[in-house]
Amino acid sequence: MSEPSGRILLVEDTPTQAEVAKAMLAALGHEVRHAANGAEALGIAQDWPPDAVLVDLQLPDFSGFELMRRLKAEGSEAALIVLTANGSVNTAVEAMREGAMDFIVKPYGKARLKVTLDNALENRALRAELTAVKLQLHRGRFFGFVGASPPMQAVYRTIESVAPSRANVFITGESGTGKELAAEAVHKASPRAKGPFVALNCGAIPKDLIESEIFGHVKGAFTGATDNRAGAARQAEGGTLFLDEIGEMPLDMQVKLLRFLQTGSFQPVGAARPEKADVRIVSATNRDPLAEVEAGRFREDLYYRLYVVPIALPPLRERGEDVLLVARHFLAQFAREEGRKFRAFSREAEAVIAAYPWPGNVRQLQNAIRNVVVLHDGDAVTPEMLPPLPAPHVAPPAPPPREEPRPAPAAPPPVEAPPPVWSAPVWSAPAWTPPAPVAPPVIEPLAQVERRCILAALDHTGQDVPKAAALLGVNPSTIYRKLAAWRSEPAGP
Repeated sequence: MSEPSGRILLVEDTPTQAEVAKAMLAALGHEVRHAANGAEALGIAQDWPPDAVLVDLQLPDFSGFELMRRLKAEGSEAALIVLTANGSVNTAVEAMREGAMDFIVKPYGKARLKVTLDNALENRALRAELTAVKLQLHRGRFFGFVGASPPMQAVYRTIESVAPSRANVFITGESGTGKELAAEAVHKASPRAKGPFVALNCGAIPKDLIESEIFGHVKGAFTGATDNRAGAARQAEGGTLFLDEIGEMPLDMQVKLLRFLQTGSFQPVGAARPEKADVRIVSATNRDPLAEVEAGRFREDLYYRLYVVPIALPPLRERGEDVLLVARHFLAQFAREEGRKFRAFSREAEAVIAAYPWPGNVRQLQNAIRNVVVLHDGDAVTPEMLPPLPAPHVAPPAPPPREEPRPAPAAPPPVEAPPPVWSAPVWSAPAWTPPAPVAPPVIEPLAQVERRCILAALDHTGQDVPKAAALLGVNPSTIYRKLAAWRSEPAGP
């Protein structure tokens, strides 16, 4: 016997017509519930949400139109189909106005009922799918992240795709972009969510202690080991072990981590026998991992073990309007914590926040907003309340063409200037001058412009990818990917 193709609520007060309709619906493979009046139909819809409702317009307690209005008000997403003995155009128009997808004139046959229900259920499924897609594309929060920009939506989708698997995840991104938050999101969205999440910063642990921190030690293994101690691998049993700044791990420790990844077993410092642990590894670094491999600071075999599913977190300056969403989030949070009255930013303050590139990313923005809330109070944050912002680093321009040296007057001794401080632009209207005639711009394909700029930067830096990336303001991995793609392009005729 085939499974029911839909849950149908039949609202019909005439017993003979109700029995005929129930028999036809059951023969079509639907699961059916019957209500003889509007109140009974509302009760069934609450306990048993239907996919479609067949509504008789003439009910003992109130009209079918009123029932449809109440169902909509209670949040029902069922497809509504009107049953009526009056086939006039006015009835059909009114039914559609109240939200009905279609109507059937009594008496009706099985074929007419099937076509109407199939169309209504398919339409409902498409609407539900479209709603789900819109929510996926425009969600502003995700497991602690705040942001609705396209780059963050791509991050959310990657996390959702990889979380249910057992694959290792490698997170890259500048400092302050939320790499640990991404690792937690992978953990919370996975079947391991009920297990522990253990985070370890490899760059903050002395080199002679990192093996003990990850794999533990036994009593007497070294000076100061006064008791047995479980390492992070054991603590994360059944959960996720997050290794932040993994590029700082010494090469000899990388060998032991590789063995743990290959066999699932490790040996605590000073122990006589290995132990097993079921742990998922999530790694992160703010460097280009492939460049670290090429420089000999990171083992290539370990890189390929860890770099199974990469997640690249975009810097805040590349997230568009997210910077204001994040700033408002922190303002509300800190105002609540500190008991301040702040509710919003002034337009001028928002313009300053949106214009600044935030080289320290979300962490720098978080500190700036906390500074405002701690030192000031009011209904709205103004530009004067924002702390001084360091001037963002700008790569030096290319040197001008070399000229013959000329004698120059003796220069006065240099005067040491204070470190630069970025300040908000002064908002004043410039004097108007008639525009000069401008030649029409030469329009090129964006990919061609991008390729020319990258190759020029590489020529300028002597093919040094990290330096070229710094000049262009992109991650070195972006240049590596572009070069690989260009090399794979078919040769021209």
